[in-house]
Amino acid sequence: MPELPEVETTRRGIAPHLQGRRVAQVAVHQRALRWPVPRAIGRPLVGQRLQAVSRRAKYLLLRFERGTLILHLGMSGSLRILPCDSPRGAHDHLELCFEGGRMLRLTDPRRFGAALWTAGDPLAHPLLAGLGPEPLGDDFSGAWLHQRARGRRTAIKTFIMDSRVVVGVGNIYASEALFLAGIHPKRAAGRISPERMARLAEAIRTVLARAIEAGGTTLQDFTRADGQPGYFAQELAVYGREGEPCPACGHPVRRIVLGQRSTYYCPRCQH
Repeated sequence: MPELPEVETTRRGIAPHLQGRRVAQVAVHQRALRWPVPRAIGRPLVGQRLQAVSRRAKYLLLRFERGTLILHLGMSGSLRILPCDSPRGAHDHLELCFEGGRMLRLTDPRRFGAALWTAGDPLAHPLLAGLGPEPLGDDFSGAWLHQRARGRRTAIKTFIMDSRVVVGVGNIYASEALFLAGIHPKRAAGRISPERMARLAEAIRTVLARAIEAGGTTLQDFTRADGQPGYFAQELAVYGREGEPCPACGHPVRRIVLGQRSTYYCPRCQH
């Protein structure tokens, strides 16, 4: 599913094409997404100018003059910039046609995405209000992780994937960050020293920044706003590489299931 780097890549891809333009028309072809698309979602949008495209966790925030459109890509969603007269496919659910003939189209085959409108502060919306800090922001650090982990027996991989602890560290990037930090994914979060937590926080930053620079990771469904794949899959050290040699020591990478998710690690380098 699209994780933080893929959502940030999408944000960077659509913002230059749409910021400053007014919405001319809105078409909703399928309301039954993860949460029903409001029936009258087009009413407050038409005629409004898009002022900014920002991101909070895995949510995209299209900030207009009198409110914000909150978008989530779910398990398989994507956003594309296309001409307004582009033919529609079976999984194209929401279209915003802007002045100048460019359209933002939400495609979501599995329909786990979302399109919601709020006239208030989007960061106070129930979906966003309880989220933890951004991993690439100033509020995130090893000290924060260590403080939140105090007394916790939860496996560290499960811990850093909790959006109340830190947002956007999905399954792929959790495995990669733990490998880079040399921490076993099953180690109890509360038993990791401040020094190792500092290394883990830095590893999370490094992995996510590299993934964003590479345009995200395409394993199955994700493509960028221009239709191109993300290339970070070529840089993955352990994720999806069960039985292959560890890039650091040559020992075979192992796969376990942790929290119902496939987890990859090197038993020699991570402890």
